[in-house]
Amino acid sequence: MARSRLKIRFKKTPNCEECKKEIIKRLNKISGQINGVSKMVENDRYCQDILNQLEASKSAIRQVQYEILKIHMNTCVKEEIKKGNDEVIEETFNFIKHLR
Repeated sequence: MARSRLKIRFKKTPNCEECKKEIIKRLNKISGQINGVSKMVENDRYCQDILNQLEASKSAIRQVQYEILKIHMNTCVKEEIKKGNDEVIEETFNFIKHLR
């Protein structure tokens, strides 16, 4: 069974500067982790060490996803509900269903 495609939407949401800085800081750290994994592969490091680093990177990405989702719920979703747009609830549930 094919997974349904999420609609790609280009909406601009003003995020709090502090939240944005924290997310960018986390993403930069993840980028560094991934670069480190590449170097581990190049240097023929032990496979299990590489897998552990990849798992740590996945976990860090997951944390960023949840943080952005939390911000989304407290800003975008809340605002759309106030405007009477209840479709945003279903849209958000569909998105959450695909998080892993």
